[in-house]
Amino acid sequence: MTSMPDHGDLRAELETLTTEAFRPELSEIDRLPTLEIARLMNGEDATVPAAVAARLPLIAAAIDGIAERMARGGRLIYAGAGTAGRLGVLDASECPPTFNTDPSRVVGVIAGGPAAMVTSAEGAEDSRELAAADLDALALTADDTVVGVSASGRTPYAVGAVEHARKQGALTIGLSCNADSALASAADHGIEIVVGPELLTGSTRLKSGTAQKLVLNMLSTITMIRLGKTYGNLMVDVRASNEKLRARSRRIVALATGASDEEIERALAATDGEVKNAVLTILGGVDGPTAARLLEESEGHLRAALAASAG
Repeated sequence: MTSMPDHGDLRAELETLTTEAFRPELSEIDRLPTLEIARLMNGEDATVPAAVAARLPLIAAAIDGIAERMARGGRLIYAGAGTAGRLGVLDASECPPTFNTDPSRVVGVIAGGPAAMVTSAEGAEDSRELAAADLDALALTADDTVVGVSASGRTPYAVGAVEHARKQGALTIGLSCNADSALASAADHGIEIVVGPELLTGSTRLKSGTAQKLVLNMLSTITMIRLGKTYGNLMVDVRASNEKLRARSRRIVALATGASDEEIERALAATDGEVKNAVLTILGGVDGPTAARLLEESEGHLRAALAASAG
């Protein structure tokens, strides 16, 4: 007869986590009117930005480390399980259309593989070895950054990913929602966004998930700003892959240059639809090939290329 596993230790550990705390005052939430539940949930969500604000210096330091390495050709790699893993894959998948990055530059790995995006594979989160194998498949270098994401800060897959990446010489970031987490202590940069107990006990897809989404947005977006993927607050590296984005491309060129529609069309035609190049041809008074050369020499930074065109 097979004995039942002893979950006593894990249960005791969970009971120490803020994200798992039980809130007696909400124990009859299911008996409240829908609007009142919505008000409660909205009030909970409103506390998340303040929790993120408390960690902004740590977030900024991590971003500077990421950008420095990505400027040398490194990658930004998110690793997590369940909701945390899905949020990493989501953030990574949005970088190519937004910033025209190669899909290999910002990567999300999730415990259980791509199928875990839509089908629960929660058992995979218990394996540090799986995390190491997933990262080994990417052939890590010292210029890469691995961000382990876990609300609890104790998920073996996320902790294992950070520990393995650090051994390989990569920069590591641990993003969790509990103080004094194993994940943060394992990483070069520990970022703990303490959002407190969830509306539904232990449901970390709620406030914790929102906090993780906000921080991941910062990590990728501000890194891309540092890498010259924007001009001011304009997405000059946007990839125009559908009609909406083609219209947005023209609007970005217009906002950046103040040029007429006819001039914008000529510039985009001369630069194969590349927004950044088109802006440079107009503001710098150069032709398409010169714009491409200046941008290559300035490593994609439009302001630097404009300064070079003026000189």
